[in-house]
Amino acid sequence: MEGQLTQISARPKATTAFLTLRDPSADVSLTLTCPNTLLQGMDPPLTDGSRVVVHGKPSFYVGRGTLSLRVDEIRTVGVGELLARIERLRKLLAAEGLFETARKRSPPLLPGRVGLITGRGSAAEHDVISNARLRWPAVDFAVRNVAVQGSTAVPQILEALSELDRDPDVEVIVLARGGGSVEDLLPFSDETLCRAVATCTTPVVSAIGHEPDSPLLDHVADVRSSTPTGAGKRVVPDVAEETRRIGQLTDRARRALRGWVEREQGLLNSLRSRPSLADPKGPLRRRGEEVDALRQRGRRAMLTVITGEGQELAATRSRLTALGPAATLARGYAIVQRADGPDSSILRSAEQVRPGTPLRIRLEDGTVHAVVTEDE
Repeated sequence: MEGQLTQISARPKATTAFLTLRDPSADVSLTLTCPNTLLQGMDPPLTDGSRVVVHGKPSFYVGRGTLSLRVDEIRTVGVGELLARIERLRKLLAAEGLFETARKRSPPLLPGRVGLITGRGSAAEHDVISNARLRWPAVDFAVRNVAVQGSTAVPQILEALSELDRDPDVEVIVLARGGGSVEDLLPFSDETLCRAVATCTTPVVSAIGHEPDSPLLDHVADVRSSTPTGAGKRVVPDVAEETRRIGQLTDRARRALRGWVEREQGLLNSLRSRPSLADPKGPLRRRGEEVDALRQRGRRAMLTVITGEGQELAATRSRLTALGPAATLARGYAIVQRADGPDSSILRSAEQVRPGTPLRIRLEDGTVHAVVTEDE
């Protein structure tokens, strides 16, 4: 059987030593008995929290209803074997997707309450709280002190984690512990704890050990912080930095607004300076003047056409008058036609001639022409 040793009881003069073997992932333990010489012969000596593999014979006491194990061999689990087991578990959890970045959640910028799981009175608790309050004095912590190493660490951490995850006021949970050996940090590579952190609905920040330490919890948690000090700076913003940032953003907004107003004012001034807005009646007045000028041009053109046509009409009338028979008759001429009939001597005059006016008579194309003469 394999587990962690707790409550080692070996009196110097006693022949039998009593030990408790505990499952690091569950609240299950088993009483061990072994010869005191076997326990004293261990090198290095066994201590509480040592990871061991034991071989023995089970015994059941009917009167008390308890089961114990009479051990005849104890073998410590070496660091190399522990690291190999952690590596196998790392590959298993990675294959299941528990290390994927897509499933990790970002903590809120300013959490209303921060859950802290750490050792009682530890330096990690002081570092997290002091650094967080230096950055944001009003931060509120819900602290749960648990064992952070040994056989009871995992059950206590699981209980505290479950309690804080159910609290609706807690918006982020920090798991913090100082540095230590591989055996000391072994609870934070426990499979049960890693799966519990992966199923939490509240973002979890891992702050275990120092920078070189890398338990499996660091890969499963939503945020990894190299140290508890870094976790205190990570969970809350810096009030001075945020105030400065707000001031910078305010200045940028003020400059942007002022620039926009100046641009709009310049555009408005440009629009106001345009002739159409500076003198709205000017274009109408100019268009009126153009209409008047066009009207006068039209009138002059029309008069010119009428005058020209009148003159052309007068000239045509003069030509017609000059070429017409009336003008000829007015000068003393007469048009006489011989009337067809039995009396061929009857003549028809187109115009009466004064009696006694001398006439020259000629016959042309069957028409008798009588022309007034002055000498005949």
